[in-house]
Amino acid sequence: MPVAVVTDSTACLPPGAEDEYPLTIIPMRVTINGYSGAEGTEITTVDIARAFQERRVEVSTSRPAPGAVAEIYQRLLDDGATGVVSVHLSAALSGTYESAVLAAREFDGKVTVVDSANAGMGLGFCVLAASAAAKRGRGARFVADSASAASSATDTFFYVDTLEFLRRGGRISAAGALLGTALAVKPILHVESGEVKLRDKVRTSTRALARLEDLVVAAGRDGPVDLALHHLRSPERAEELAHRLRDRFGRQVREVFITEVGAVIAAHCGPGLLGAVVHRRVKKLSTTQKLSTGPQAPRSPRPNHARYTGHEYFHASPRTAGHSHR
Repeated sequence: MPVAVVTDSTACLPPGAEDEYPLTIIPMRVTINGYSGAEGTEITTVDIARAFQERRVEVSTSRPAPGAVAEIYQRLLDDGATGVVSVHLSAALSGTYESAVLAAREFDGKVTVVDSANAGMGLGFCVLAASAAAKRGRGARFVADSASAASSATDTFFYVDTLEFLRRGGRISAAGALLGTALAVKPILHVESGEVKLRDKVRTSTRALARLEDLVVAAGRDGPVDLALHHLRSPERAEELAHRLRDRFGRQVREVFITEVGAVIAAHCGPGLLGAVVHRRVKKLSTTQKLSTGPQAPRSPRPNHARYTGHEYFHASPRTAGHSHR
């Protein structure tokens, strides 16, 4: 059995990824008015959208317990995996990475944990890169490096109607939320060094979506790209943005994925969410080009614009611990 790849349910992976690769997804926990359930099965995006329409509804999310994560690692190793590479939501946004690190300590170096420094398909592209390397029989070190390289080659931008939900969940500072809502401007955000930051603000939602489009094009202008569009109960807006981006990128575009965000991201972003993730296909990571250097590796998740082409991952249409780097 090859190296097993593990991630969490915030990756917003395209349908079929679990069937295509040696991949295990750990569900996050979501609580609505005291009822707690697993993301995707017990509590879905539909439940979150319904909660937004009601008054006095409390929604929160929580990381998986280290013990539950350790049980998954143990099962995969018992089933014959030569190692486990666990790739997760940004450590700056969630304690999931910490849970994975704590669980990995029980396995004497057989589990490597990677901080994607991203969310949604920003995490998903890292997972697909790692899974493709694992499927080709690469070792755990190479699999982890592939995830980190994909992180360096990925940018995430998104638009929300209001920053209030991000502020409530502590994913953006109160000062940032105040700035983003001043004078009724529409905020555009991005993920930088694992944190959600205000990237721009414009006066209308129409201008915000146009600006979102421009930012994606600028981020991917230097070569072939893969795109992922995220939405919350608004597939037509994601389809429209995908169409415009295809037109602007032309032959640069390789893959385009459109997925609805899960309950966790929906809970923290609120209504009106539209996101775009651009993954640059650049120089391929080779066995002689390693990003990780063991426990004392660099802290930055973006040492350069990566070395992973992405050509061999899903076609169905970083910090690490163990070897620690970010």
